[in-house]
Amino acid sequence: MPQSFAQLDPGLGLLRHVALLAEGGAADPDELDLLARQIEAGFLLDVAPENVWPEFSRGLMGAAPGRMLHYLHEIGALEQILPEVDALYGVPQIAAGPAGVDLGLLIEAALDDAARIGAPVSVRFALLTKDVGKSDSPREHLPAHYRHIERGEPRLLALAERLGVPQECRDLALQSLHECERAQKVSRMRAGSLAMLLERNGAFDAPARFDLFINVCACDYRAYPGRSGAAWPKARLIEAARLACLELDAPPRDIEALREARAAAVALALSSCGES
Repeated sequence: MPQSFAQLDPGLGLLRHVALLAEGGAADPDELDLLARQIEAGFLLDVAPENVWPEFSRGLMGAAPGRMLHYLHEIGALEQILPEVDALYGVPQIAAGPAGVDLGLLIEAALDDAARIGAPVSVRFALLTKDVGKSDSPREHLPAHYRHIERGEPRLLALAERLGVPQECRDLALQSLHECERAQKVSRMRAGSLAMLLERNGAFDAPARFDLFINVCACDYRAYPGRSGAAWPKARLIEAARLACLELDAPPRDIEALREARAAAVALALSSCGES
């Protein structure tokens, strides 16, 4: 480990070293073996959870956060600092093939895509944690994950509290846990349901938060095999629906009337997009 890490707690220095290894490309297997032995020797056992986040988030904001996560999992460090995320490795997620895709590998790919587009830490944390309720989905239903949101919310909140994660990261992660899968299905939604999805996610009153959520959804989409670098196809529909709602000539003051007007505007927009 470089001498420049001498001022750090050994465990925190190890985390920084792994992040730098990831940015350097493929790591030497012997070096990973050494790091694994250091984990086994207890390098992380005395690190306070609240001290993990500043160092981990530094790597999360690096150029190769997915590879960093992979190395942390491989050497046994992820199990100690983020057991909720580590438990997702080996769990299948529905994809094109009958066997599904390993959730851990999907998270790695999503994080690297977030780095590619320069996404902020809140987007990366959301991608890291939004699926934590899927680790113990009933085996007979895999690769489907029924009721994972109910399981995931308390885990995500406990994880964020333990590490002292900033509130804006917690909020976007929780929003993504509840809404990302819905956003991936917008082409099958009724116009009223799509208008409500826009409302819930800040499209009308919190556009900056809405844009971050859209980034989460797009990175999540591109994480799947064969989609690297592709445009998220649902983004066009969502933006058309959002603009249709914002362009209402005289929006009603009554909330229910406003929602009805938005639904009608969305229906017209989807029809023009060939999605009616």
